Amino acid sequence: MDTVHDLAPFLDRCFLFDAVEDSYRITDVSGRIPDWIHGTYYINGPSRFERSGLRYRHWLDGDGMVCALRFEPGSVHFTNRFVRTAKLKEEESAGHAVYRSFGTRFPGDRLKRGVMLEPPVNVSVYKYAGKLLAFGEQALPFELDPVTLETRGEYDFHGKLTEVSPFSAHPKWDPATGNMVNFGISFSPARPTMNVYEFDSGGCLIRRRRHALEHQNSNHDFALSRHYVVFYLSPLIMDFNRFWGEHLSVIESLRWDASLGSKLLVAPRESRAEGAFLLEVGQGYCLHLINCFEGNEGILTTDVLELESPVYPEYQPVPDLFSTVTRCRPVRYVIHVPSRKLLERRSMEYDRGPDFPSLDRKLTGGSYDDFWMLGISATGGPGRKFFDQLAHGSWEKGSVSDIYQTQPGQYLAGEPCLVTNPGDKHEALIINEFIDARNDRAEILLFEARNVSAGPVARLALRHKIHPGFHTSFHRA
Repeated sequence: MDTVHDLAPFLDRCFLFDAVEDSYRITDVSGRIPDWIHGTYYINGPSRFERSGLRYRHWLDGDGMVCALRFEPGSVHFTNRFVRTAKLKEEESAGHAVYRSFGTRFPGDRLKRGVMLEPPVNVSVYKYAGKLLAFGEQALPFELDPVTLETRGEYDFHGKLTEVSPFSAHPKWDPATGNMVNFGISFSPARPTMNVYEFDSGGCLIRRRRHALEHQNSNHDFALSRHYVVFYLSPLIMDFNRFWGEHLSVIESLRWDASLGSKLLVAPRESRAEGAFLLEVGQGYCLHLINCFEGNEGILTTDVLELESPVYPEYQPVPDLFSTVTRCRPVRYVIHVPSRKLLERRSMEYDRGPDFPSLDRKLTGGSYDDFWMLGISATGGPGRKFFDQLAHGSWEKGSVSDIYQTQPGQYLAGEPCLVTNPGDKHEALIINEFIDARNDRAEILLFEARNVSAGPVARLALRHKIHPGFHTSFHRA
């Protein structure tokens, strides 16, 4: 039987190859694609982990590449292209790496304006305000052509943000208004600040609220409800004095200080009498939140994926990922906002290092039950490993009992993407990237959303491999 050690060589094939840009109709399809699925699935993620002999160390270092899978009546079309950022264009012209990255530094490397990373824009991709936008960390998004994926340039929200505005890769949309909400952290040793932005459906800035932070918390995600935003502030602290003064990468400048504890920051979206407040929630770490929603009598429920320690160190060195990844579980926090008290913490038993949680985006900020995520079956064991489970959780059942397990040497990547039948809300699919590293091929899989353990209902084979992606979206035609 294969062991984790026996399978280790296969992860090389997931990362160490040259990505190919292409556009073509997919003809190798097995199974059945439902007639009702019309629209485009997008995924963004890092690609190209080596340039002129320099091997990037960290999963977050690769240049952003967006893939699109367009479902039309009787056909499916695939397109993928690099996001042509300033970093990519300058390094292509130079013929070698120029800029320091999240996990890789080298002699003579450069920073944007001498103070920050030149972003590879490799985290997420969404349609918004009639445009397709690719997002990276602490940077403006880039507009892409929604069909060809050609890069059109930075998008600055009608001039209201600039290239130095802190802006995350994790926007959320309010289903009731179409407003986009996002955040960015102003890292400062003296006055670190959480900036919360809200834009209308046309890209116009409605408000920008600022909340003082006690520490320079490294934060990747947040949750959105009708009236609040919630942040899980882990004690993972960014030390910019070391980043600048000691010529370190970001990952080398991050410091885990469990003694500071973890806190939930609950902040009203608009000015409200109660203001923002903090709640102590132990010493865990959270990269991604699942959702949050409001109930009766001031109850705010916030669901997260909670680890025992930070996951970023597990993203290196490529391809030796997740060698010591800690257990992680879906956790529900129930908060009484008027009294600023934590009433309950409830966790599920599933602890297979889950990440990339998703749900029906129409239920963002509202009461929900089902959610999906990827898991690592070998969590707790030695050696490098990767996501090989698609897991479906239910808060009503209080468990994760619907799980699809790949074969050894096969992996899943990217946030599971839910697509619901517009004519039947009870029928839905999950779209997921699949890498068969044993046979050096990539596919896109379709699953019945509420029965993923039965395996894919359709498999769409790609002509070329693609690197493991991050966040996804689906937009109807």
